[in-house]
Formats: sequence, C-alpha cells, structure tokens
Amino acid sequence: MSTIADVARLASVAKATASRALSGKGYVSEETRERVVSAARTIGYVVSPNAASLVTGRTKSVGVIIPYISRWFFAEVLESIEQALLEQGYDMTLYNLPSASPERDRVFEYFLARKRFDGVISVGVELSDDEVDHLHRLRRPLVGIGGAIRGVHTIAIDDVATARLATEHLLSLGHRDILHIGGNQDEQMDFAVHSKRLSGFLAAMHAADLPTNDAFYACELTVPGGYEMGRSVLGDPRRRPTAIFAASDEIAIGLIVAARELGILVPSELSVIGIDGHPYAEMFRLTTLEQHPRRQGRLAVMSLLANLDIPTPEDASESTVLATNLVMRSSTSAPRAPLHHA
Repeated sequence: MSTIADVARLASVAKATASRALSGKGYVSEETRERVVSAARTIGYVVSPNAASLVTGRTKSVGVIIPYISRWFFAEVLESIEQALLEQGYDMTLYNLPSASPERDRVFEYFLARKRFDGVISVGVELSDDEVDHLHRLRRPLVGIGGAIRGVHTIAIDDVATARLATEHLLSLGHRDILHIGGNQDEQMDFAVHSKRLSGFLAAMHAADLPTNDAFYACELTVPGGYEMGRSVLGDPRRRPTAIFAASDEIAIGLIVAARELGILVPSELSVIGIDGHPYAEMFRLTTLEQHPRRQGRLAVMSLLANLDIPTPEDASESTVLATNLVMRSSTSAPRAPLHHA
C-alpha cells in the first residue's frame, strides 16, 4: 500500500510538503502541488479521510435525514444533495427517519452522535425542539428543507400562497365550480403541507365570494390516489365540477387518466392544475406550479457548507422562501359555455 512517504519520494519533496499539497492546508507553489498530485496519481495514493480530518478538523461527511426515499419530491431533493456534496468533495450518509418512535430516537441519540458528521441536512422532517437542541449540543450545523425549524436555516416554498395562486389561475379563466383534491387533513405530512394547500384554496375561493361546502376531497398524494378519487367524483355528472385544483401533480395526473376513461374532455369539460413540476407533467400537458426540488437540495448544501466556515448563532432562525412558477399547458382553459336551447 502506498504511503505519503512514497509520494514525497517520487515527487522529490519532504513529507510535510506532500501533505500540505494534498490536504490544501498550508502554502506550496502551484508547480510543486501539481508534481505531488501527479506522483500520488501515479502510485495510486489516496488521502486517508481520517488523516485529512486530523489536519482540517473536517470529516468531509454530511448526514441526511429524510422521511421517504421512494416518493418523487424526496428522491429529487436527495439526488440533488448527493450531486452537490460530491462536487464539493463530501460524502453523504442517509437516514430514513420514521415518525416519533424508539427507532427515531436512536437515530438522534446514537447514530448522529456516534458518527462524525460535519453537518446535517433535514429534508421534509419537522424536528422537535429536543431534537434540534440535541444536534446543537453535538455541534452539528443543521439546514432544513420543507418548513420553519427553530434556530435553523430552512428552505421551502410558501404552500399557502402557491395553492392560492393555482386556484386563482382557475378563477381567472372564468371557473366558479372548483374542487380541491388534496391530502387527508388527519394524516398530515410534516409542516402541515396538506392543510396549508387547503388553506390557500379556501382563501382564493372566499376572496371570490364562492361557496366552499363540499369543495374538498381527500386522497393519497399519488397517481393511483388521484385516479380513484377522480373515478368517484367525476363519475357523477350531478356533482361534476368544471375545474379541479390538485394538491400534487401526481394527483392531477391520476385525475386526468380517470377523466379520459369517463369520456370527459380535458380541458374543454374539465380543467386540472397541480403543484410540483413533476417530470410527467409535460407528458400529460398538465398546468402546474413548479417548486424545483433540485434547486432546494443544492441550496441546502451550499447553506450548510457556508455555515461550516461562518457558524450562525443557535438561536437565529432564517427562512429562504423560494418562488414557484406557473407553467401553463393544455390541461386548463376557460369553461365551456352552457348550451342554450331554443
């Protein structure tokens, strides 16, 4: 196995010079650095992470906690975080965090405490005060994605404002008979995403002085969830709306599939809008509010690494609210004018 001494010998420099050149700590000339790097590459020498940690005080490793891995939004954020960390020379350890349970406690009390991370990124997890305090005691810088966390820099969209904008788009087209199909209010995601998107819908409807009784139906935030609810709601022409605001693109896609099976034309007989910017939105010509999960993941990494150099006070909370953008496609249009019989 090659050692730093072998690298130094091949590059004709002292061991201390070779170490400085490979660690980036301390001055060496560019010509010397290139010679040392070339020598290390020639003999296959790789800097030991443990040795580098002793020199820099950094482990070049970040812990990531996340509630879901298979769901689209979380998978997109996670992939973006990993790419951004690799670009900066960092490794990542992932913890699929369950809801309140002994298993969750062990992640904080054992794994995050035992492993030496430079920092932690929390994706879509509403941390308790005790969990935040525990990470602060461990001197672990923390960045969150999805909603406000006390004393932590967080990155999120404004779910209420985004849902209101989606509903207002339908209203601007002339729709008055609008439904919202979203997540179950008794089975909230962290940061109350379901209720925030319902609140935005209700605010837009109330501002337009429109009734909201029986204007909300709950389902899973999945394509099958939207499809099943679509078959149920759209199958009865007596209660069929002219437009639906879906809390996610996956629900919206399921609704469009159900409408097609029922012979309902989208958008001339039914307009559908979602939230997310799912890659399938283009295929289904879905009008949506894009929330750019990959941007959120990359910003979280940049924020965390900046915090390593200039730590923020533990009692300082900062929220970065990212704008969503309306992408208009052919799933929304003005409602069809009613037929007039002579």
